Amino acid sequence: MRIDIVTLFPEMFTSFLDGSLLGAARRAGLIDVRLTNIRDFAEGVHRQVDDRPFGGGPGMLLMPGPVVSCVEAVQAEAAPIGRTFLLTPGGRQLDQAAVEELAALDRIVLVCGRYEGFDARIGATLAAEELSIGDYVLSGGEVAAMVVVDAVARLLPGVLGHEESAGQDSFSGADRLVEGPQYTRPREFRGLAVPEILLSGDHGRIASWRREQAVAATAKRSRPHPVHSPSHS
Repeated sequence: MRIDIVTLFPEMFTSFLDGSLLGAARRAGLIDVRLTNIRDFAEGVHRQVDDRPFGGGPGMLLMPGPVVSCVEAVQAEAAPIGRTFLLTPGGRQLDQAAVEELAALDRIVLVCGRYEGFDARIGATLAAEELSIGDYVLSGGEVAAMVVVDAVARLLPGVLGHEESAGQDSFSGADRLVEGPQYTRPREFRGLAVPEILLSGDHGRIASWRREQAVAATAKRSRPHPVHSPSHS
């Protein structure tokens, strides 16, 4: 699978792409991640990529010229051109179903936003889709792109090294359950013991227990969690 990342800050990805499982997967040829700098396609002495929005308002917007030229050049490097995604808070929210959909593709292009976002003509010209990693605002799309790459890479054959690992993750499978609690050595830590059922060797009962715990964890997650302000004395 090929993933192209279009960004103003390619240096942010160096350690992320070279380390851990993702670095090993790239070296093994299981995933091909390429970086392209939008500023390389900007014109003028200052290579300007942003400007003030028409109609007023705070901040700056990414201009259509450099971004569109950059993405079109990246798309033309190889076939298929793949699906192009603008990483923006207003897009389709990334969940495990979306990750599985992306992992089944041969190629995706991720365009990282900056400043106050994209000129609307960028998405229209590129026929790009919008993708969000959550209902909050980041300084740019680079962190969001890392989330997408990491989540997708885990589902590619051979990346995790154990074919069952990804299928047992939270939100995987038909039920989309959160994974329940897990334990390793020691059997007791600061008065907290490993549940006896996990030491029983009865794999059927263990599987049933784990499912019950996953259902409970999923139900707990679905309840709203109020954010409390710290008290002042």
